[in-house]
Amino acid sequence: MKPIGQARPGFPCWVSLAAPSLQAAQEFYTAVLGWTWRPTGLGEEFRTALFGGAPVAGVGALANSLRGAVAWTPFFAVADADATAAHIRERGGTVGVGPLPFGTGRRAGLAADPDGAVFGFWTGEALPGWPSGPAAGPEKGTPAWLELRTRDAFAAALFYGEVFGWASPEGNCSVEYENDEVIVREKGRKLTVVHGGAVERAPDPRIRPRWYVHFRVPDVPAAVAAARAAGGTVALPPDASATGREAILRDPDGGLFTVTAA
Repeated sequence: MKPIGQARPGFPCWVSLAAPSLQAAQEFYTAVLGWTWRPTGLGEEFRTALFGGAPVAGVGALANSLRGAVAWTPFFAVADADATAAHIRERGGTVGVGPLPFGTGRRAGLAADPDGAVFGFWTGEALPGWPSGPAAGPEKGTPAWLELRTRDAFAAALFYGEVFGWASPEGNCSVEYENDEVIVREKGRKLTVVHGGAVERAPDPRIRPRWYVHFRVPDVPAAVAAARAAGGTVALPPDASATGREAILRDPDGGLFTVTAA
């Protein structure tokens, strides 16, 4: 895997999925998003998903001792993984894993914000296809953007803004509050959206605190049909979404992700 330079602090830089069966995950996401695969150098239980020859995501098999909820996890670039871990704890979040070495010249950790939404942080070299995070590239299957659905959008934006320096002069990001959403942009490109939701409802894919990865596809209904045919389910169909141009899907192992019209 050829690095392209240092990941830009504060920007999304990778997404990953831990699945019970690596082979089953590969088959599903190939059918729905047209991905191909290659080894990562981290062992036989890890693969890098490619689209158009560029890495777009990582998928690994869960260890038997770590069986749990299957979920896509976004990673954000940071300048200092240890300092970021300390900032997360200081601001009411928790650090569950790491920071640990992750390949050559990289360190990564997993954390949760004060409401329980899980995310990762990463220091070191970026991967090809991720020079500026998932705002770049309209192609099918490439990461589009990240979305956090949580209970209090403003509080969440303060947490992540302080941890990742979104609004700092060095961050090169703008943070805007629009229509009950917090939108983080870089040079006009949408990097992340933070939505607020109800607090007292039962867990629901539309409001439960979690990060969603939006993958661009040329035809949302076709992606929905492919997901169903491959054993997945639909958590939110296109006609129930705010724009009609996206759908929330669930892979056969329960991992939620969003497909968005390119």
